[in-house]
This record gives sequence, C-alpha cells and structure tokens, in this order.
Amino acid sequence: MDSKKQQEVRLQVSKDLNDRLINLGKNVISQLETYKDPGVDIPLRSLSNVYYDENSRLVKMGDKTTARNYFNMSQAKSFMQTMLIASKLRDVIKDGSQVGLRQLFYMCKGPILGTKEQTFDDQSESDIIVEDMEGILKALREEIGIFAASKGKLAGNITFVDTGDTIDCSKLGSSGYGIPSIVEKGVVDFEKVKADYILVVEKEQTWNSLNQNKFWKQKNCIMVTGKGQPDRGTRRLVARLHKELDLPVYVFTDMDIWGYYIYSVYKQGSINLAHFSENSAVPDAKFLGVKTSDVKKFDIPKEHWFAMKKVDFKRIKEIAAYDWFKGKKQWQQEFRALNDFKHGIEQDVLVAKGLKFMANEYLPYKMETKDWIDA
Repeated sequence: MDSKKQQEVRLQVSKDLNDRLINLGKNVISQLETYKDPGVDIPLRSLSNVYYDENSRLVKMGDKTTARNYFNMSQAKSFMQTMLIASKLRDVIKDGSQVGLRQLFYMCKGPILGTKEQTFDDQSESDIIVEDMEGILKALREEIGIFAASKGKLAGNITFVDTGDTIDCSKLGSSGYGIPSIVEKGVVDFEKVKADYILVVEKEQTWNSLNQNKFWKQKNCIMVTGKGQPDRGTRRLVARLHKELDLPVYVFTDMDIWGYYIYSVYKQGSINLAHFSENSAVPDAKFLGVKTSDVKKFDIPKEHWFAMKKVDFKRIKEIAAYDWFKGKKQWQQEFRALNDFKHGIEQDVLVAKGLKFMANEYLPYKMETKDWIDA
C-alpha cells in the first residue's frame, strides 16, 4: 500500500471513529432530554464473557454487556469518567496526533466542580476506561492514537520503515529494535525480509544472550522478546509478521505454568484483552520452551530447579481447565508432569551448561527434531 493510500485509509478510520464518538454523545443527550437515566452499555471483559472459538482457534469476547448509568450511586463516577475519556479521545482524533496513556490520564485529571473529588485518582482508573471505550467503539486504542510505554525488542534479518525512517534490524548491536506501542501499517511497514521464522523469547536476558551469540544470524530468523508477559505492541507485531510475511512462530519460555500461559497469550490471545485476539494472536505458533522431558534429556541438575508454590499448583489446575487447553492431549500430559515434578526451571539456567549451549546445541536440537508442542 503506497503512502497516499495509507493516508486515505487513516483519514477514513479517524472519520469513522469521530462519528461513533459523536453518536455516543448524541445518544446520552437524547436520554437526558427524554428524562431517562443516561447510560452506556460496556462489553463485559471477564472470563464469563470469553470463549474459545474452535474455528479460528482464538480466545474471543462474547456479546454480554453491563450497563453503566449516571443515576446509579455506584456507577455515577465511572459513567462521568467514561464521558470525559470519550471527549478527550475525540480531541486526539481531531488533532490527528498520538497520546500516551499517562498523558491521557493527565488530560483528564482534575477536580470535580463543587466537590473535593478528583476525576481520576490514579492512571489505572483511566486505563480501564480506555479499554472499555475500545469495546464501545469497536476499535483498538492504537487506531485512535493512544499508546503505552514500549516494552518489546527485536533483532534479525528484516528492515522496517518506522514513521518514515528506514531501520535495518540486523545492524542495531546489542540493544536491538525497540518495538513501539503502535505498530500498525503506515506507522511500521515491512521493507526487506530474509528471515525463515520468528523466535519469541520470554526473558529479556535470555534474548540478550542469544543476540550476543548472533543466533538470529546463524539461524536466519527474527528474534523477539516481550520481556515476560508481552505488551500489545509486541503481540501485534509478531502477528503481523506471521500473517503478512507467512513466517512460522516458535515461542521459547520457562518450564513453569506462567511461561506456558505466556505461550498461550501469543497463540490464542488473553482473557482480559479477548477483543484484541484477532489482531494479535498466532494460532499456528508452536511451543519451543523448556519441557519436563528436557530435565532428563539435557541433564539439568537439581540445584537449578526451583520449588513450586501453592499459587503455581492452583494456576496449573486453572489453566488446564481453560477450553483452549482442555482438549489438548500433549498439554494435559505436560500439565500433569509439571504438577508431579513439583519444580520449575527457568530458560536462563541453560547457560550453566556453557555460554553457547543454548544457541549452539539446545535450540538447534529442538528445531531439527521438531521437539515442540503444536497444539
């Protein structure tokens, strides 16, 4: 898509969003004029309104909503916060600019006339309203121009055009390319790609170690980290690289229930952001992380294991019951094995077997023998 066409698309998206915000305001005014309790319907963002779609293999949001009304003492403030956020979002759209979540919080923060109350006491309040607005508008905050702090990193044989600047990710040294919060077309565009696949690494320090060994160069891949639980920008970019460039995705995590869930976030999406799954998940992603069978296979010594806590066992039970894991034989076997093993293992411990063991032996073996979970 050329720059002129991209600009036309962005302008149309902005117009559509502006119209939706105007209609939202008109609807509330109409309710007031007819002496009705003004309110808005908010899509319910909880497990009770999330389901696993077998066809798309994604975690999706259902159609349940919850009412937020002005003449309800427990909802009055959140209703006014919703209207205030909607007003500021329209300002952002009309200005054609981008604003951070923290900046949006300060744009909205202030005293409520005639009271000692503040519109927002903490950014966490405004962040939640922004996610509610995504559901109301049926749009992503990135389309509106709202961004969060950048988190992810990338290195590999790919060249981006990022807001007009050409960036060769194979020549960025040890720091790599900092994945921005907004990675939509027209902001981040792919120019030259020579990689064969994408390796998503859970931990930043593990990513750093692999980057120092130029693993991405040896194996001709794109190497990404979300530094633990990934942010939206990282998830969205991985999904775009997979869908638009047809690159396979392999996710390398710790051997613990938290690492296993991080894999599922990349693969199927997350419960809290189920409305974001179609834009950010990769149903074909394969799990290349540390498995219970690796302990014996690679002789990982006991002094490098860590004992699981009660919360870990509870989480295993919860995640094993999720619909997107429930019918998966390989995963159910892995969950049982982890529960019985009673210990977890971090991917970082692999360097104890040699600084280049992970890059030169462990990962190549896993790839060559297809020692992954693909379910």
